[in-house]
This record gives sequence, C-alpha cells and structure tokens, in this order.
Amino acid sequence: MSSSSERKPEISFADFDRVDIRAGTIVEVEPFPQARKPAFKLKIDFGAGIGIKKSSAQITKYYTPETLIGRQVFAVVNFPPRQIGPFMSEVLTLGFPDEEGAVVLGAIERKVPDGGRLF
Repeated sequence: MSSSSERKPEISFADFDRVDIRAGTIVEVEPFPQARKPAFKLKIDFGAGIGIKKSSAQITKYYTPETLIGRQVFAVVNFPPRQIGPFMSEVLTLGFPDEEGAVVLGAIERKVPDGGRLF
C-alpha cells in the first residue's frame, strides 16, 4: 500500500464510475483468529439488488462486534472475491488509517437505503 501522502495519478470520471461503492448495514460480526493481523469477519446487507456479502476487516482497534452490528459502512462491491486464509472476502470495507495505521471506518451521516451507490 502506498503512503497516505502520496497522490495517485489523475483519473477520468469514467474511471471513478467503474468503482462500485455501496452503503450496507453490518448484520453479523465474528472474530477471525486465523487472520495474520487482527480482524473480524463481517456480513453486510446491501439490500435486494446485491444481498448479503462477506468481508474481512482489520477494524479491531476501535470497534467491537456489539458496536458494529447495525452500523452502515461503505464497501467496494465489484472487486473479485479474495481468499484471506480460510475465508473468502467478497467486498472491500472502506476506512482511513489513523496516526498508527489502525483503520477508522468512514461514516455515513444519516441512514440511507442499503445498496445506495456513492457518487
């Protein structure tokens, strides 16, 4: 991963439009002890068009299963699934690094319909 201060090359709106970032509600959280770095296994509901998808997320510093259930998050839903140890992650849950590199989830200011697309 590149440093957070390194800018990426300019892209067109069409490039951005190819990345499908959706809102979803976390409906299930399990520990993921087999992961190399501390992580949770999430099930996220993206609504009728996409359904419930799985994601591995290294978000254990600031979040517990209890604080995650019912929370809306952003995720990229059109990457190919990625095998992480014994778990197949289907979407990439998005966040930002804090000063030490721990993940802070992006926040959705108000409840939006699950499956809503970022634009």
